[in-house]
Amino acid sequence: MPKSKYSIEEIARRGDEIYDRSVRAEVEGKYDGQVVAIDVDTGHYAIGDMGWVAAEPLLSQNPDAQIWLVRIGERAYHRFGYWKKRANV
Repeated sequence: MPKSKYSIEEIARRGDEIYDRSVRAEVEGKYDGQVVAIDVDTGHYAIGDMGWVAAEPLLSQNPDAQIWLVRIGERAYHRFGYWKKRANV
């Protein structure tokens, strides 16, 4: 599991700020219901049907990525935090 550099509150604040500033206009209406994973350090993001699918490309590029998940078109997602995908998932 990646070690968090920030508190959950700070990851949420940064993730929401990036989503509102840079990502929302690009994804809402096109990908509603899918999940966007945002690296709160770089602003890079990826989209997938589930959180781990969206997070996988970001973690492949940077195993220590600090990731915030947002369900596109909604303000909440059912998972809070970060994780590393297991090989058998």
